[in-house]
Amino acid sequence: MRPGRGWLLRLIIAFAFAQGAVSMARPAVSYRALALGADARAVGVIAAVYALLPLFAAVPLGRRTDHGRCAPLLPAGVALIAGGCALSGTAGSLGAMAAWSGVMGLGHLSFVIGAQSIVARQSAPAEQDRNFGHFTIGASLGQLAGPISTGLLVSGHSGAMARTSAVALLAAGAAAAFAVISLWRIEHRAAMPSRTTTGHPARVPVHRILRTRGVTAGIFTSLAVLSATDVLTAYLPVVGEHRGIAPATIGLLLSLRAAATIACRLVMTPMIRLLGRTALLAAGCLAAALLCAGIAAPVPAWVLGILLTALGFCLGVGQPLSMTTVVQAAPEEARSTALALRLTGNRLGQVAAPAAAGLLAGAAGAAAPFVMLAGLLLASAVTAARPAAGPGLVALGSRRCENSTTGSPTDTASSTSRGAGTGMGTGKRV
Repeated sequence: MRPGRGWLLRLIIAFAFAQGAVSMARPAVSYRALALGADARAVGVIAAVYALLPLFAAVPLGRRTDHGRCAPLLPAGVALIAGGCALSGTAGSLGAMAAWSGVMGLGHLSFVIGAQSIVARQSAPAEQDRNFGHFTIGASLGQLAGPISTGLLVSGHSGAMARTSAVALLAAGAAAAFAVISLWRIEHRAAMPSRTTTGHPARVPVHRILRTRGVTAGIFTSLAVLSATDVLTAYLPVVGEHRGIAPATIGLLLSLRAAATIACRLVMTPMIRLLGRTALLAAGCLAAALLCAGIAAPVPAWVLGILLTALGFCLGVGQPLSMTTVVQAAPEEARSTALALRLTGNRLGQVAAPAAAGLLAGAAGAAAPFVMLAGLLLASAVTAARPAAGPGLVALGSRRCENSTTGSPTDTASSTSRGAGTGMGTGKRV
């Protein structure tokens, strides 16, 4: 028996606060680093450190979650996010800011692994597209409120940026703490995994998970989409400084992108019905690549707003659909590890993309990172266009093997029918 949906609403609220704190802190860290004398390269390095600790922690956390509880990761993640934000605001050197940025990233990773595993575990297959889509609305709400709050708090006038960016980081730490208010009765015991008779479940090797058709494609698509969002958040303030756009306007532009992402996820289920998951994911990445190339052009702020709004809508499909792709392709006993590998790919992108963006920005100007993102998203569109082996195809192959000895074609047909409906987000209760 599946639990009701109250847990999902509470999870969305908690994610909105946690993501809002991170989205508020990331541009504030960039502004504070600039105030402390950082150049574009240093901003890129600090942004990359945010993902460095999570890069090594994701798989162990996923292994732990596969055969245990997910909920304890949520308050632990909130505590690390709040501490990283607040201590970044009090740091007086670029090295200290980078270190606390890494703590913030580790907290975000812990929260997201726990939350995504709960959604995967407590959602029926036919509900996963919808539930992951609704879950990521929490992230979009945070991304909507966070940057605009930073823009309102940070001032670039008369050397006030160092002080006001510190205030924004302290406020982000306080916002993270509010996530705890809805972290009650999130995880249901009925959805907990059962242990084997020995009490020590076998671990699926990482290489076997990665070789499963659809998992690597989902990881790369997620990496590209998140890298685009991350570099955009970190480097739009730099672009604003070069083009004379005020921090408040930059915060508004980033919030427009987040609002468009929310709009996309609200209508994602009918879009999947119309186009199918594979075509929708590939089309979204392709359009996002073209829009990133447009952002690199020296356009006025109002045109930048239009481009960012369209970009936010196109990027909106990437995260939830890549989650469903990975969950449905991975072995059932290793879904949390597969999600952790997806997050490892995300963090790898968050290490490499800002560092590469910093080098490009230093050599070719502040707009160059967006050309890099266009190329990355174009490659992800090609990868996403390859159909994954969803649960219906896996079930069909399994039934064929069984029916070769039992001679029961009825099971094959019913399995195919059920598998074909899992990606359509019908919302039908199972």
